[in-house]
Amino acid sequence: MGGNYQPMGHVQIVLNMFDYGMDGQQAIDFPCFFWKDDVVEAETGTPRSTVEGLRARGHGGWAPRHASGGPQATKIDWHRGVLISGSEPRKEGCALGY
Repeated sequence: MGGNYQPMGHVQIVLNMFDYGMDGQQAIDFPCFFWKDDVVEAETGTPRSTVEGLRARGHGGWAPRHASGGPQATKIDWHRGVLISGSEPRKEGCALGY
């Protein structure tokens, strides 16, 4: 795990949560993007309109991509006194907290 994808994966999850109001699981479930050799790679399941928007903005080629990374996340909800977790469904693993 890690490598070149890690910082981009973190940013995408955080943006999904803070800019788009997704919870941790929704943010992890959402298709991710990566770039490689001037090509934007989008995970299978990315809406066609998103791919068309990338092309219209001049983001090079487009290629389908299989799942990248394997995030798990746990949020502490101090107000309710609970932990809320999410885990990458496209790979093995789970998020646990105590």
